[in-house]
Amino acid sequence: MKFTTYLPMMALLAMFTFSCSSDEFQEDKIDHVQLKNAPAPKVIELEILELINNYRIGLDLAPLNNLSIIKSVAFTHTDYMVSVNQVNHDNFFQRKLSLVENAAATKVTENVAYAYSSAESVVNAWLKSPGHKANIEGDFTDFDISAEKNSEGKWYFTNIFIKR
Repeated sequence: MKFTTYLPMMALLAMFTFSCSSDEFQEDKIDHVQLKNAPAPKVIELEILELINNYRIGLDLAPLNNLSIIKSVAFTHTDYMVSVNQVNHDNFFQRKLSLVENAAATKVTENVAYAYSSAESVVNAWLKSPGHKANIEGDFTDFDISAEKNSEGKWYFTNIFIKR
C-alpha cells in the first residue's frame, strides 16, 4: 500500500480510537464534582435562559425549568474555565454524574462559550452551530447557566441541559 494512502487511513483510525466523547472511556475515573455555592443569578444569565425558552416556545417545544443544582454544577465548570483561561468541556463526565446522582437526570448535555458580550450574541452563536442548537432544541426538562467574567472582563458561559 502506498504511504500516501496509508497515512490518511491511520489518521482516521487514530481519530476514531482516541475520541474523547465516549461515556465508557472516562466514567470509571470520575470523581464527584465539588459543588460550590453559585452566586445569585446575573442579568445576562436570566436573559439567556429567557431567550432559550422563548426560542423553544416558538418551535412548540416545552419551556425548560430552572434547577438550582444545575446552576451550581455549571458554576463549578465556568469557574474552572476562568481559572485556566480556556473554553472547554473538561471533566464533563463528572458534571454528568453529579446531576445523575443529585438531580435524577437521565440525560445531560452542555453548551459552553467564551467572549460574547451579550445574551443575544451567545444564544445566536449557539443557534448557528448545529450541535449547540440540537442541545437547545433537545428533549430536556430542566436547565440553568453560569456566566462569569475573567480578569480581562470577557465572559465564559456554561449552559447545562438535563432530562429527568
